[in-house]
Amino acid sequence: MKPSVKPATFYRPDALHSEDSIGLLTKRAMQSITLMVDRRLAPHDLTHAQWVPLFKLARGECTTMASLAREVSLDPGSMTRALDRLEAKGLLRRVRSKEDRRVIDLELTEEGLEVSKLVPDVLAEVYNAHLAGFSRAEWTTLIDLLQRLVANGDALRETKEAE
Repeated sequence: MKPSVKPATFYRPDALHSEDSIGLLTKRAMQSITLMVDRRLAPHDLTHAQWVPLFKLARGECTTMASLAREVSLDPGSMTRALDRLEAKGLLRRVRSKEDRRVIDLELTEEGLEVSKLVPDVLAEVYNAHLAGFSRAEWTTLIDLLQRLVANGDALRETKEAE
């Protein structure tokens, strides 16, 4: 299955520059966002490796270690260590699935649910700070463009996996 849209020709191997690299620019933006969120959540003793799983679990996006590791692109060993820390802090518990005894479900404790409620406010604040000076139309365009970039990447991966 080939992508339905012909690849762009904006970049050339002999003319690559970091100031217009979509890879470097998106990485730097993400690093800045992560650093600012981590700084805001540090007083609550949460690191990036911990607040992301809390946030995903609270939203019901994942319920097992494997699904969480896939969702946040972490290897299972790193995810296990992060979950061990969350469990030691009393924010998370592992519960054997009633449907399949081989599966261990992840549940937030009451304290974990309370702490996870901090994350959306911090994320909104940090995102908005990074979007200072953007108009609503620019923000909407940025979201649309990033979604297209991600969709193109997904299509390329699917094409490579099908080959």
